[in-house]
Amino acid sequence: MSARLFCAGAMHRATRLACVLATSTCLLGACAAVGSDASSAPSPAPPVALVPAPAPALQRAASVAPGFSSLVASRSASVVDISTLRVGRDESLESIELEIAPEHDFADRLAWPFAASARISQIRDLASGVIIDSSGLILTSAHVVTNLDEAQVRLDDGRRFAARVVGVDKRTDVGLLKIDATALPVAVIGDSSTLEAGDWVAAIGAPFGFHGSVTAGVVSAVDRVMGGAGDIPFIQTDVAINPGSSGSPLFNSRGEVVGINSMIYSGSGGCMGLSFAVPINLAMRVAGQLREHGAVRRAYLGAMFQEMTPALAQSFELPSATGALVVRVEADSPAQAAGLAPGDAVLSLDGKPLAHFADLPQQIAQRPPGSRMQLDVWRRGTRRMLQVSLRAQPAPPESHFTPAASEWNDGLGLSLGELSPVQRLQLRVDSGLLVRESSGPARSEGIRAGDIVVALNTVKLHRVDDFARGLAQTAPGKTVALLVMRDRRLAYVAVRLPSARREPS
Repeated sequence: MSARLFCAGAMHRATRLACVLATSTCLLGACAAVGSDASSAPSPAPPVALVPAPAPALQRAASVAPGFSSLVASRSASVVDISTLRVGRDESLESIELEIAPEHDFADRLAWPFAASARISQIRDLASGVIIDSSGLILTSAHVVTNLDEAQVRLDDGRRFAARVVGVDKRTDVGLLKIDATALPVAVIGDSSTLEAGDWVAAIGAPFGFHGSVTAGVVSAVDRVMGGAGDIPFIQTDVAINPGSSGSPLFNSRGEVVGINSMIYSGSGGCMGLSFAVPINLAMRVAGQLREHGAVRRAYLGAMFQEMTPALAQSFELPSATGALVVRVEADSPAQAAGLAPGDAVLSLDGKPLAHFADLPQQIAQRPPGSRMQLDVWRRGTRRMLQVSLRAQPAPPESHFTPAASEWNDGLGLSLGELSPVQRLQLRVDSGLLVRESSGPARSEGIRAGDIVVALNTVKLHRVDDFARGLAQTAPGKTVALLVMRDRRLAYVAVRLPSARREPS
């Protein structure tokens, strides 16, 4: 099997009849900076030494471990787990059988559900994130928080919060979430431009749902630009990143966040020692615009470039293999208006030579719409100067995604049916209600179609009216314990009623 690029969080999905590994490539770009709430954010903790001063190999190997322990102890509180849900509706109203992969914390106690008739397919993802503001702003990957019905954040201390999406930027694979919490521990943000190949780095995330997992390695390369993944250079590392780690922070040797883990290169869906992170300098610029505008405002040139190799330089009679080679110019774009054409080699921008072809789109992306710039272009053996006026990036096509509406008004989101005497005999229970469909808080806590709700707190449930009466006696905002059976195994699941409950229609 050939190796492929995967978005690490998008691979942990469960949908109809199976857990499906989903692949994705993430296009990258750039923008302007985020500021923390200085009045509410706690003072940054002092940097943590991850790796000691150079020493002989044996001494260094023996002394690295305490540094990792210090980093985990001081930085893990700012790392969060994210569980997401997307709901698909089947076009046919005929009943189908679903087999839903339970959420990891629920699956520890209850195995797979047995089949039941339902109309909803549910796709769940696990991901990670990092707190960048004490008021509840969380930085993560865009590919795991796009087009969601629900998102839930679990803090390091075990508390859970419903999250809303502030904004996503698919081009850079940066997403921003907000939870209603205060005085949260904030990560220390570093400077990704100082990273070099060979630097020690570590990641803290939730691969496969295992909270607070720590992996470490070195920076394999910086400014890694990959075909199909945009023009923004990744940080390449050999840190083990697996499904559920998308959006997790990458720390440098001082315990500062220098990247957001985004993709892995894999032929099997698991880590093969090739992981890619979005530089934190870029991610924070994007997060700043998402926080302020809900979207990223980019300057637009309308041209595509590739690297100038020695062979190509010889073909175009260039004295050296520098600059960015133009491969496409879009119609009615600023590039076309300025006279740029395929086959041109852009050697400098505003008088500054381009050391690498990726420098050009990066610098353009950091400029506001309306900016003017001068390009030094090599064309058919001669140099010429082109004046370009950048425009705002055209709006992408509208998304037709519509969040699924909750169909039930019991406050928990459960559609229940009564068991027949034969079903009770088969299941060996004297009470219980069949979950036909699950939505809202119940679905977020892992209850699925096909589960049996045996009791509400300590009250056994024989009829749907028993369940309705029990909920009616529970105040809004309070938590109820549902005794749930799945595959003949029992476990209590705590579900909180919303503060404001809809009245039955």
